[in-house]
Amino acid sequence: MKKLITLLTLLIVIAVAIYAGSPYYTAYQLKNAYDAKDGAAIAAAIDYEQLRPNVKGQLTRNFANTIASYPLVAELGGEPLTQAANSFISQSVDGALTAQNIEKLIETQGQANTATKELAAAWAIASNQVDLKNLIQELIIHRGDVNTVIKQQVQQMMTKQASQLEQQASQGADSDQPKLSYCGINCFTISGQVKGYPLTVEMQRQGLVDWKIINVVLP
Repeated sequence: MKKLITLLTLLIVIAVAIYAGSPYYTAYQLKNAYDAKDGAAIAAAIDYEQLRPNVKGQLTRNFANTIASYPLVAELGGEPLTQAANSFISQSVDGALTAQNIEKLIETQGQANTATKELAAAWAIASNQVDLKNLIQELIIHRGDVNTVIKQQVQQMMTKQASQLEQQASQGADSDQPKLSYCGINCFTISGQVKGYPLTVEMQRQGLVDWKIINVVLP
């Protein structure tokens, strides 16, 4: 009986260790896949149905905060400006956060393509990196034609961000030891730098020991 109790206790300890340690093992696998440029493995570790709306939510909230800080821009652009920006954000996220694009992005270690450039432009627009003086002038020149102005800003941001992405991809450093931590019993985060950009990846437990990426907190 004593041996049976000891065996059961050992099995429980092993089960708890596997359960608690599973996200650390997943993080280890993701790091190895990234270092090996295994885009398929990274792409397969993502829950796209949760990732896309989470990233869209970040960008639309950032854009709302940016516009709130510049009442003149909000007054000139009005609701059409917000709708046009949010539409572009949604479109860029849907285009960039696909298994095919993620796989390609990992395999090329950050080389910019059209979908990635559009997402970078959306992030820049949402994060107050737009030349607002120029935006105001363009809104006045085009008499409030928001669609025309947004298209011009997007093209400018895509050109600028593409240059920055390529520079970061060639010069930016990756974290040797990312910070790993639980954020809840079914929530785990990986924080560090990817090509010089500070990022936090949030994973969610799916089943007992399986984990999927559901969010990436953008800088």
